[in-house]
Amino acid sequence: MLNSAYALLFLTTLFWGGNAVAGKLAVGHVSPFALTFLRWIVALAILVPFAWKPLGRDWPKIRPNLGLLVLLGTIGFTFFNAAMYSALTLTSAVNASIEQAAIPLVIIVVNFVVFRVKAGWLQIAGFMLSLVGVALTASHGDLSRLTALDINFGDLLMLFAVLAYGLYTIGLRFKPEIHWLSMITVLAAAAFVSSIPPLLWEYAAGDLILPDFTGWMVVIYVGLMPSVLSQVFYIRGNELIGANRAGLFVNLVPIFGTLLSILILGEEFHLYHGAALLAVLCGIWLAETSSKRNMPLPARVRAPVDGS
Repeated sequence: MLNSAYALLFLTTLFWGGNAVAGKLAVGHVSPFALTFLRWIVALAILVPFAWKPLGRDWPKIRPNLGLLVLLGTIGFTFFNAAMYSALTLTSAVNASIEQAAIPLVIIVVNFVVFRVKAGWLQIAGFMLSLVGVALTASHGDLSRLTALDINFGDLLMLFAVLAYGLYTIGLRFKPEIHWLSMITVLAAAAFVSSIPPLLWEYAAGDLILPDFTGWMVVIYVGLMPSVLSQVFYIRGNELIGANRAGLFVNLVPIFGTLLSILILGEEFHLYHGAALLAVLCGIWLAETSSKRNMPLPARVRAPVDGS
C-alpha cells in the first residue's frame, strides 16, 4: 500500500512540476483564465466517456454531497490554477517556487487547528528539511538571495493559491466513498462551471488571449496530465497515507519543475539542484519514518476502496 502511494504521489508532483513549466510557457500565448477554462474542457472530454457508468451508479451518493464536491472543485481546481497562472505573469518562478512549498505547512496547521491532528517532531523536521531543498532550488544555491526577493501582487496571488490547495487537501477527508472516476469527473465539472465567471471578467477587461499553436499545446498538456492524472493520483495518495503525509510530497513540485526546465528549456544542471533534490527526499523519508512509527497496527486488513 505504501509503495503504491509513494509511486502515485511522485507521479503527481512530476506532472505538477510540468504544470508550472507549462504555465510559464503559456504567458503571451493564452491568458490565465482562458487556460483555466479550456483545460477543464479537455479534461471532461477525456473523462466523461469513461465515467458515465460509474456516475450513474454513484449518483445517490453524489447528490447529497454535491455542494461539497462543487466547493472542492472550485477551490482546489479553479481558484488554485487561475491564481497560479495569474501569479506567473507577475512574479518570478523563484518566488512562486518558494511560496508553493508552503502548501504542506498550511495542511499541517489547518489539520491541527480544526481537527487537532498533531504532527510529530520528526514530521516537522522533515518538512523543514524539504523546505531547505526547495529554497536551494529557488535561490540557485545561494540562500542569501532569499532576503533580496521582491514581493508584489503576483506573490500575494500565489499565497492565496497555496491556501486554497491546502484547504482543498484537507477537504478531501469529507468526500463520499465513490468511484475515483466519478469523483474526478464531478470535481472537473465543478471547475469548468466555476471558471466561466473569471473568463467573462477577463474578456470584459480586454485581457483575453485565445491560444495560438503553443497555447493549444499547453492547454492539451495541462488538460491531460495535471488536470486528470495528477488529481486522480493525489486523491488516491491521500486515501492511502493521509493529508499530512501526502501534502509533504508537494515540496517535490519545484524540484521537478527545475529538472523539467533543464530538459525542456535547456537550462544548465548545477550541483545545488542535486543537493536540493537530496534534501527534499531526505525530508520526506524523515517524516514518513515518524508517521510509520506512530501508526497503530491494524486489527484487520481493510477492504480496498471502491475503484481501487
